[in-house]
Amino acid sequence: MPRPLTQVLPQSRQPPGQEKAGTVWAPKTRLAIGIVFVGSMIYSMYTSTLEPERLEAPTIADRDNRSKMESGITESSPMRLRMEAFVKQQQEEIVSALQKIDGSKFRVDTWNRPAGGDGISCVLQDGNVFEKAGVNTSIVYGTLPKPAIQKMRVNHKAIDPDVQSLQFFAAGLSMVLHPNNPMAPTVHLNYRYFETMDENGDGKAWWFGGGTDLTPSYLFAEDAIHFHKTIKDACDKHDKSYFPRFKAWCDKYFYIPHRQETRGVGGIFFDDLDEDEEDQEELFSFIQDCCKAFLPSYLPIIQKRKDLPYGQKEKEWQQVRRGRYVEFNLVHDRGTSFGLNTPNARVESILMSLPLTARWMYMHEPEKGSREQKLVDILKKPVDWV
Repeated sequence: MPRPLTQVLPQSRQPPGQEKAGTVWAPKTRLAIGIVFVGSMIYSMYTSTLEPERLEAPTIADRDNRSKMESGITESSPMRLRMEAFVKQQQEEIVSALQKIDGSKFRVDTWNRPAGGDGISCVLQDGNVFEKAGVNTSIVYGTLPKPAIQKMRVNHKAIDPDVQSLQFFAAGLSMVLHPNNPMAPTVHLNYRYFETMDENGDGKAWWFGGGTDLTPSYLFAEDAIHFHKTIKDACDKHDKSYFPRFKAWCDKYFYIPHRQETRGVGGIFFDDLDEDEEDQEELFSFIQDCCKAFLPSYLPIIQKRKDLPYGQKEKEWQQVRRGRYVEFNLVHDRGTSFGLNTPNARVESILMSLPLTARWMYMHEPEKGSREQKLVDILKKPVDWV
């Protein structure tokens, strides 16, 4: 809207108590000013009507954000919005529980992606219980190039092979906890949802993935049994074949070929679960139950082990095992690779999984018959704990 004339041409101010002297402009001057003013009004009105045409159409991320603000997220919302809400709610619960154990607060960083999406990185370093702990959520909107589309079609035939690019959405909760005490195990969790979309934001191909696994430096069999049993109970609510299948998948996925051993003592791992596995609602329910099983699976373990005595020898062995953790994550982990190869990725959040300290000792071998050697023996030949 054009501004009123009184704003464009303000009256001159007079000293208090003085009458305003009359000012008469010549007719040609008045006409010229009138033409300029009316012309500016017409130009302003004309260009303002054109302005919306110059704006780019709202992106899928823009439309999703508007939908969340106007209607909230309900059971009838697109799965991508429901998964986003779920992982953020779980992040809050997990961080709250870990802060009570550690007695320290997490640093919370929020960030936004220019192409759409956001994330919340909650990280604790040099805590009372955890040397480093990270609980992250990431929401990503983006475009898949042709090579990525062709690669994904291997497992997802619903993806159109003829398109040159494809819109995608990814949401996930990722967590790694590295305790100070060598007797307390490191734990990892990740649950995620991936979806491709057409230009209207309608979902096309979709799938879930994730899992959780335990990585001790010193093995307590009862801890491994409790961890696996809790996860198994969550799996069995949906399909009794899930746990043995996903436990074997976990042992295979977290194998370090150049060391000829697994990263830890196992858990579950799965990927690319789509309509060929089960319908979307059932798989979402499965993901929710698995994620909610984390706190009951791990909190009793960390409570028992966080204050056990240890010495320099045990600390050095913990650092050696963390070196193996780093090797797997940087060389073999698909999630790390995908994140680092995503344009405008937040590297600090992706590398959150790495421990604060690690150690590589030349030609290091544990003593035969030691607790350290017993762990390595199990890592070379995975055990079915339940």
